[in-house]
Amino acid sequence: MTAMNGQSRSFLFLQGPHGPFFDGLGKMLKASGATVRRVGFNAGDRAFWRDKATFIAYEGTPADWPDRFSELVETHGVTDIVLYGDTRPIHAEAVKRAKAAGITVHVFEEGYLRPYWVTYERGGSNGHSRLMSMTIAEMEQALEQSDMEAPLPPGHWGDMRQHVFYGALYHWFVMFRNGDFAGFRPHRELPVTKEFQLYFKRLLMMPFHALDRRIATFRIRHGGFPYHMALLQLGHDSSFQMHSPFDRMSEFLDLVVAEFARGAPPHHHLVFKAHPLENDREPIKAEIRQLAREYGIEGRVHYVRGGKLAQLLNDTRSAVTVNSTAGQQVLWRGIPLKLFGRAVYDQPEFVSPQPLADFFAGATRPDNRAYKIYRRYLLETSQVPGGFYSSKGRRQLFRHVVDMMLSPEDPYDALRSGTAAPRQHLRLVR
Repeated sequence: MTAMNGQSRSFLFLQGPHGPFFDGLGKMLKASGATVRRVGFNAGDRAFWRDKATFIAYEGTPADWPDRFSELVETHGVTDIVLYGDTRPIHAEAVKRAKAAGITVHVFEEGYLRPYWVTYERGGSNGHSRLMSMTIAEMEQALEQSDMEAPLPPGHWGDMRQHVFYGALYHWFVMFRNGDFAGFRPHRELPVTKEFQLYFKRLLMMPFHALDRRIATFRIRHGGFPYHMALLQLGHDSSFQMHSPFDRMSEFLDLVVAEFARGAPPHHHLVFKAHPLENDREPIKAEIRQLAREYGIEGRVHYVRGGKLAQLLNDTRSAVTVNSTAGQQVLWRGIPLKLFGRAVYDQPEFVSPQPLADFFAGATRPDNRAYKIYRRYLLETSQVPGGFYSSKGRRQLFRHVVDMMLSPEDPYDALRSGTAAPRQHLRLVR
């Protein structure tokens, strides 16, 4: 077996999740013997990288970035790049050039089985993941060497407050300390000042939103009516922007309400569940109310702010989404699911091919056995227990992901060849 050390490896970090995760990861890679550097594109990146001697400030324009990346690769003998999400422009350009140069691309993302796992892949994630070309039969064959029982999520392990806090702090630095990064352009359409305001407002409003969510959930659970769920995403999220047929969330809302009005039994209701990080940058709740009036189903349509899905999913008849990772929680419960975008769990065995109106009229059930194979495969490969934002989640994540990064094989090949670390001991702390 190849030794798990970083000697002769040169890691170049690009942008990561808000907060100290990349800083801690870099320290552990240094301890393994690797050389580690970080490129920062704004003051938020700089604030969360403590070793200033290894911080490289990119002060140029987006147009100049690809050539500058190639210069950095040559100057520092880069063998690996590390990034969070592969679709923002600076990452997409870096990935393209890195692959052409034979450089290993380490991609982190929110867990496909979130919120208790993180996704680690090589080369690409979501619509660019290797999972997109795999079949259930191939996954089942790869699992023949393993007899692991799929671990259950912990009773409580949340980092939503830390996530929102680090997001607000990051944007504060970009707003007030960004003088050295005149060429910086955010990858989202809103100005940084607006992003900060939304994060700060979200942080302040969390207690009030929690109360609103509890009231809405109580009314639905005690309403005595059958209901279907629409799982919403953030309209600016890369999975929605890059891997779906919709340009804006309003298009998806209109389609769902229209087809529900056309196909669902008249005594059924529709529940829109907002993303946990929804911060009202779009007037989603008002749009849903307006659409319900337009299609004549006012009183049968509900909106629930973010939070845990379990209470509502337990009684839903079906669920529809663009490509939210929350779809995995639906499939785990054996509930019919319809989706519209590209997703790593888009497998014919358990995602409905029915037209949406027919789906609401009478959805076909997924193949639960096939989904269990798929879920177990993810837990043996790309899903790492832990989280980016809480200190507890990061500690759990570091225990495993550094060795996965240093391995000569990516998680999928490692399972097939039998070199993957055993996962029986990855029982999450309750």
